[in-house]
Amino acid sequence: MPGENLTRVEAQERRAIIAPASGADPEISYDISLDLTQGAEIFGSRTVVRFPATAGASTFIDLIARDVREITLNGRPLDVSTVFADSRITLDALETDNELVIDADCLYTNTGEGLHRFVDPVDGEVYLYSQFEVPDSRRMYAVFEQPDLKATFRFTVTAPEQWHVVSNSPTPTPESHGNGSATWAFEPTPRISSYITALVAGPYEVTTSELTSSSGRVIPLGVYGRKSLWKYLDADYIFDKTREGFAYFEEKFDHPYPFSKYDQLFVPEFNAGAMENAGAVTFTETYVFRSKVTDAVKERRVVTILHELAHMWFGDLVTMRWWNDLWLNESFAEWASTIATAEATEWTEAWTTFNAMEKTWAYRQDQLPSTHPVVATINDLEDVQANFDGITYAKGGSVLKQLAAWVGIDEFFAGVSAYFAKHAWSNTELPDLLTELEATSGRELGTWSKKWLETAGVNTLSPEITTDVDGLISRFAIIQTAPADYPTIRPHRLGVGFYSLRGDALERVHHVELDVDGDITDVPELRGVARPDLVLLNDEDLAYAKIRLDDRSLETAIAHLGKISDPLARSLVWGAAWDQTRDAEASASDYVDLVLRNIATETESTTVRTTLAQLQLAANSYVVPEAREATRERVADALWELARAAQPGSDSQLQFVTAFASAATTPAQWAIVKQVRDGDVALDGLEVDTDLAWQLLVSLAAGGVVSADEIDQALAADNTAKGGEFAAQAKAAIPTVAAKAAAWSALVEHDDLPNTLVRSASLGFVHPAGRDLLSAFVDAYFDMLVPIWESRTYKIAEYLVFGLYPAPLANAELRDATRAWLSDNRDAAPALRRLVTENLAGVERALSVQDRDAS
Repeated sequence: MPGENLTRVEAQERRAIIAPASGADPEISYDISLDLTQGAEIFGSRTVVRFPATAGASTFIDLIARDVREITLNGRPLDVSTVFADSRITLDALETDNELVIDADCLYTNTGEGLHRFVDPVDGEVYLYSQFEVPDSRRMYAVFEQPDLKATFRFTVTAPEQWHVVSNSPTPTPESHGNGSATWAFEPTPRISSYITALVAGPYEVTTSELTSSSGRVIPLGVYGRKSLWKYLDADYIFDKTREGFAYFEEKFDHPYPFSKYDQLFVPEFNAGAMENAGAVTFTETYVFRSKVTDAVKERRVVTILHELAHMWFGDLVTMRWWNDLWLNESFAEWASTIATAEATEWTEAWTTFNAMEKTWAYRQDQLPSTHPVVATINDLEDVQANFDGITYAKGGSVLKQLAAWVGIDEFFAGVSAYFAKHAWSNTELPDLLTELEATSGRELGTWSKKWLETAGVNTLSPEITTDVDGLISRFAIIQTAPADYPTIRPHRLGVGFYSLRGDALERVHHVELDVDGDITDVPELRGVARPDLVLLNDEDLAYAKIRLDDRSLETAIAHLGKISDPLARSLVWGAAWDQTRDAEASASDYVDLVLRNIATETESTTVRTTLAQLQLAANSYVVPEAREATRERVADALWELARAAQPGSDSQLQFVTAFASAATTPAQWAIVKQVRDGDVALDGLEVDTDLAWQLLVSLAAGGVVSADEIDQALAADNTAKGGEFAAQAKAAIPTVAAKAAAWSALVEHDDLPNTLVRSASLGFVHPAGRDLLSAFVDAYFDMLVPIWESRTYKIAEYLVFGLYPAPLANAELRDATRAWLSDNRDAAPALRRLVTENLAGVERALSVQDRDAS
């Protein structure tokens, strides 16, 4: 990816040239004309930019295009061959006020970056959508691609007249040309950053509604989806959650919705969960449920809807100045969407979900060699691409939850309201938010910020308990440790819960809340209290820290975890047991026992989902190698029994069946999978619908039970985008040298697969059932890294670097080969080295946990 980077220093220098001498925000406007009628490969893009500058200075504007026909600056034609190179157009001899005209042909993509083009296999219809975060609006029009050069954007779009065309401003009535095409002339947007501009076009179906904002304005609402999926799109429910979110945020932020309409568009082959384009949010079609999904997925959709809605204020109305404050967008939206889900919707256990999913993600990310402060050092665009991670989202959201408790929730919202009022339509940095929170709360936050936002790493909290001969506690202390590389000891507000067996329940019998700071914190109020069966640090999940269970508590958890009635307390225990396992302080085999004994009684869908994934990682990579196959077989057998015993039609039944199919490892188990898929074995309440049938088929493919021809027959019966993804995964999972080689060739030696098929085929390629075949691809993997990085877009390269890494091998040979590549490629792109280093960390951790399991 040479020639497409932008450094922070370059961005600062460019803003200094374009911004007025007064330091005020520059007045920049774009008139962008797009012609979407030029075929399947290119579209016309004509951009007129008006902007101020320092007279006589030079700068550049960004554009990634196939051809540039015209560049005119202030009426002066520029030589394209001279000024356009490496995605930049050099602009010399600027005037105080400038008009730049650029006429180009740009390329559609199939990578989910820029303007993505998709052809629906069901009916041949063409669908387009834009995805610009971080640096990809330049793939659609010429632009100063940095968040602090906000501007107004006026789009004029020519497209087939039967299409819907959606952008940030309300869709105008198109002007027909009488030849099957029409032109939509949108009104200018407010001042926004280029990465949240949007264009979605195609024969989408749409349903509309409206709501009344706290300002008294009527806000039009729209929900869009592809024709072939439209019957599955529950728009009324989406409107209901949107209204609940609007009411909650407008009240809590004390600031009305800032844009003129709110469309939500479900688009194909999307790389992320959603994107906060101003007034035109795009979502993955994973959230269009054509088959039964778990409650975890249903809840995740609600959180995502509210996450993107929160961005309309935090990110779109007020935007970070540079990408080091990306957390100001994502962490806030993560926290705000969770509290809104818990307080404004039926998903009242959203904080349990947050603990099970987001905090698990954060703790994992925070222990990688690539961890970084919440406020990360972002030197260039490659840095920010790599920092869309569990620190930016999940740790930041966890820390904001703690901050809201520290300053007081009412004071927190009051500070946020003042922040929106002061900085509307502008760009900010972290101190701008902290200033408002200090003013509303009276708290000094500089010290807090340095310890929590400007340092990396996660602390570990462990109980130290001494009892007398009667079993009463004579001393209770909390020991805080930090990793050697990130030695910050932080203040925490947390609870300590005592749980004891009472009949068939593990009940909380005592609770204290206190401040913890320093290496050792004594808790004198617990002296004289009877030692319970289970001690739970961070009860109620106020703190961001790993917690440890003492030996007695871990034994109690393994035997009786399901008897805790509070789902958040259960989630904390699940998380503590997993952390101890990952850190090689407890046996992976014991973790397997914990899950198999207790997962049947877990009621929170996301906790079940997360725990089952961790169970399979433990069985596949963490148990001692000589016990691996026996453990995998035992796990799969147990999951099948759990599925058979589950309540008919329940969420857990579906999760256990899909987990069993994924874990199957013996001919007898794959025979059961086939019988379930064929209907020869039926479970009451379980419908083998389209997606479940595919998941079962992937399992059979991984077991070598079905052929590529049988997968093709299944695809012919479900010739949809989703069917294509499952088929690619299934074919790549077939455990033969030929199948693996074919998948490798399609992924590495060719570059025509769209993003979702790259992701799906990679997932099948590394299926644990074909572990033994992966050794043959280790050398090829390392040979392809640099060429792939230099020839593919960032997202596709990331998918391949992560997705094709033969992690299921989890052996010393893979570790050594990865270390050797890192040693031999010290000059490789930092973002590439980061991905490979994270892969290495996973193998090193697996080997460490295997050693512990052996002992």
